[in-house]
Formats: sequence, C-alpha cells, structure tokens
Amino acid sequence: MGHTVLLKCFEPIEPGLRDGALQLLQHAGIEPLPQREPCCGLGLVLLSTVSSEALDWLQYASRDTAIVVIALTRERLPVDQIWRLMAAGACDVFVWREWPDCANAIAARFDHLREVRDILSSPAVQQHAVGSSACWRGLLREIVEVGAFTDASVLIMGESGTGKELLAQLIHELDSRPDRGDLVVLDCAAITPELSGSEFFGHERGAFTGAVNAREGAFALANGGTLFLDEIGELPLPLQAQLLRAVQEHKYKRVGSNHWQHTQFRLVCATNRNLEACVNDGHFRSDLYHRIAGWVCRVPPLRERPDDILSLAEHFLSHLNQTESPPPLDYAVQQYLLARSYPGNVRELRQLVTRIWHRHKGSGAITPGDIPQIDRPVDGAIETPWLDSNVETALRHALQLGIGLKEINRVTAETAIRLALEQEQDNVHRAARLLGVTDRAVQLRRASRRPLH
Repeated sequence: MGHTVLLKCFEPIEPGLRDGALQLLQHAGIEPLPQREPCCGLGLVLLSTVSSEALDWLQYASRDTAIVVIALTRERLPVDQIWRLMAAGACDVFVWREWPDCANAIAARFDHLREVRDILSSPAVQQHAVGSSACWRGLLREIVEVGAFTDASVLIMGESGTGKELLAQLIHELDSRPDRGDLVVLDCAAITPELSGSEFFGHERGAFTGAVNAREGAFALANGGTLFLDEIGELPLPLQAQLLRAVQEHKYKRVGSNHWQHTQFRLVCATNRNLEACVNDGHFRSDLYHRIAGWVCRVPPLRERPDDILSLAEHFLSHLNQTESPPPLDYAVQQYLLARSYPGNVRELRQLVTRIWHRHKGSGAITPGDIPQIDRPVDGAIETPWLDSNVETALRHALQLGIGLKEINRVTAETAIRLALEQEQDNVHRAARLLGVTDRAVQLRRASRRPLH
C-alpha cells in the first residue's frame, strides 16, 4: 500500500542527493504531499545538518504528524545529533550515507505508523484515554505499540489516581489474540500471606480449614487472557518468591494438590512505587522485576498534563449527564480547575467534578456557586501551580550550568510563545492576545514554523 506523506526539506541539501532519494522513495510507494494540502498524519523530513530550526520545527509538527527523518549527507551524522532528532519528536532517523537503499524500510515504517495512528483514533482508545497533551499522547502510542503488536509483559508505573488500571484494561482490549480470554484483576495490597496461595493458585476442597469447596485462583482464571496484578510493589518478599516461579514457568499447583497445571496469559502489573529503587534497597526481587518489566510505561501525574484538565472535566460531566449534552463550564470555573492542584491526580479531579455536578441545578453553565464551599479558594486567592517544583528544578539546573538571566529569559519567552501558538492552532493574533504581547513579537517566532511542504 502506498503512502502520501507531507514533505519538509531543510536546506542546504545537495540537489543530487535530494532528487535521488525522492526518486527511490517514489519507487517504494511514497509520494510527497503538495504544499498546503491537509495534514495526512505522516511526514518526511529531509536535512543534511541538525539545526535548531529543524529541532524546533520537529517539536512543533510532531504533535499531529508521525515524522521520519532522512539525513542526506556524505558525512557521518554524529550519534548525539540523531538522538536530538528523536528527542524532538522524530519517529525514526535514517542516515542515507549508511543505508542508501532504505526506501523500502521507510515505507514499512510508514505502514506501521499508519496502523498505530488508526488504532489511536479508534473508539477503543478514545473512550478509554482522554487527553491531547504531548506526554499523554506519547504514553498512548507506547500502550498501542505494546498492546496491539506484542505479547510482552507490561509494568505500569505512576502515582495513585493517574489511571493505571484504565490503561491495563486498554492493553487487554488491544490484544490481538482471536481467542482472547478475560481480564483478571488481583489487588496485591489486599493479599494476606495466609491466603496468598489460594488467591494466586486456587485450592482443593479440604486443603485448609474453611476450604469447603475447590476454588480457582487468579492464574487459572486468567488462562488465555490477561492477568493484572495491581499494586505489585506492596507484595512482601516471601509472596514475591511464590509469584516468581509461576510467572517464569506459567505452571502452578493448587493449594492441597500435587498436580502441576499450565496457564498462558499476558501479565500486566502496576505500582505507585519506584520498583528500580526497591530492587536496589532489597525490598523487591531483581529476578521478579525483570520478569514483569518486559515493557515499562510511566503514567504522567496530572500536574505534568495540565492541558488535559478541562477535557477530562468535560468527559466526566458527559458520563454524569448521559441523557443530554453536559453543561458548559463558566470561564471562572475553567480558571479555577486549571489553577487548582491535584495531589490525587485524575481520580481527585473526577471526584471534584462529581461534587460540582451534584450541586449544579438547571440547564445553564456551571458557575462558581456550584463549587462546594470546602473546595473553593481560601480568601478568593487561586494557586499558581505552574510555579512548581518542575520549574524550580529547571531553573536550578540552568544556574548549575552557568546560564545567566538573559539566556533564561530568552529561552522562557521563546518556549511560552511556542506553547501559545500550539494552544491557539498557530493563530498569531490569538497567541499574542493570550501572552499580552504584540502580533509582531509572535510573528518573529512563527517564521520558522510553517506548514509542511
């Protein structure tokens, strides 16, 4: 299947190299999209050097476009520059000098990227995972990659309330096995040592006092499906040892039985602990960690994805009011939700929106009076959560590197302008109004950020 892709060239590029590369790409079924056509979701960048302009543009364009970079140069591209391109948002980087016949490989990359894009836009993903922030979209791409294209074990790490179980459900739904079984959830924090064997492996009738009937454990119930071990970091070391053998060999014995039974499942684990640190301090087995961490996904806390707060709030309101469209949020309520901190992450936001919803009456907008008294800002003062530890850490790091106030101000201003342009869909006037500056100030920054061509 051919691909029509958006094309961006960063000069200078030797015409012979560029024309030869484009010809081979066309033979492989890759057609560049004419300038100013609608975005098709796939992009190709040609460059010979890694400039700040190219990195800046990649960071902007990769929000909505999966981009492959081809370095057309007769010199070897430094490895650190390749990783800079990847960090800026490239899906892959090919150095033409080292692999001049890579057109078919690039076409295969686009095949895969299109599959991932289609899954990301599917109802299965859209209904489970609300948000459009860069870090959230990056996580969803990881979830799609591992859920739909591998059978690897997955370790989901993140603070309480970030939606780890929701992502485990999504991994299960993306599983492509035609005879996929059920998702079985086991909360490791609730397992007592005395009943752990029964919870994990089941028991025979009469195996212990109170075992009136035989019982299937989580490993048997998950056969053919997905076993989700929530809060696995809470398991004490003796229970970790019990778990390890069954995870390694996919075999277990019921309590009170002498017969081994086989089970086949995808393993997904979640924890709010830093398991690598737990391994280092001896609180979590290294061998078990490497068994469960075939693929590690880190879920960002809500403070790292503030762009998603309002869309999440609207999503929760839609669920609470399923009979009709949810009421809009008054501007003051929007600002309140954006300014508030959420130590409990998405779970806390959902609970807050639920309280607001139950106070709301009528069909009009949700207004400040709908916010419960206990949730309102003290003395009318709202917080400034953007001035948090992340900002202080970045500034401290800059000072340690010897970066002066002038450079800090320049980078901060450029970053704010870039983010304002992103938020306002590249509209200079609205971005300038948002920042409280002139259109000209924003226009100077926007010059290097044009549509793909």
